[in-house]
Amino acid sequence: MSHSRPFIHPTAIIDAGARIGAGTKVWHFAHLMPTCRVGANCIIGQNVYIDNNTSIGNGVKIQNNVSVYNGVIIEDDVFLGPSMVFTNVINPRSFIERKSEFKNTYVRKGATIGANATILCGIEIGAFAMIGAGSVVVKDVLPHAIMIGNPARQTGWVSEAGIKLNFNQEGHAKCAETGADYQLANGMVLRK
Repeated sequence: MSHSRPFIHPTAIIDAGARIGAGTKVWHFAHLMPTCRVGANCIIGQNVYIDNNTSIGNGVKIQNNVSVYNGVIIEDDVFLGPSMVFTNVINPRSFIERKSEFKNTYVRKGATIGANATILCGIEIGAFAMIGAGSVVVKDVLPHAIMIGNPARQTGWVSEAGIKLNFNQEGHAKCAETGADYQLANGMVLRK
């Protein structure tokens, strides 16, 4: 864990009240609103917008052109790919004020959301899940699930290291990169 002060690029706008953790880097033209919370050792890319009432954990990487809207909660070690999109209202209309209808969206520890993916509001992306580039996620995603397409559908399972898991008949798999053991039981993946 870094104990250094955050780096804020001169073109970034950090509103009074925004909290930014040690070692975090905020790059060109980013805008952080007054009640957002950003953890330590994060990377906030160019042209990122972080709204009020958002919470971003430690070690999060938010790539260029991402808007994290009111009600999005991001846990530690999440990766948000370039130009991916969060929503926060199910049925928006420009002529109807629906700020009281914002729905919380949760992105759990270690999850990855690929470039240009869209995440509808009110859902949960499980820990270490992998959302493919361009996918449109319309329902909750299980931990370790690989999701692709529009609408996104599950096509497999992934390890904490982001390596596809191949389960045997007994529901056992080993991460090819780390050697960690995983068990598939009752439609859920657990690290052993």
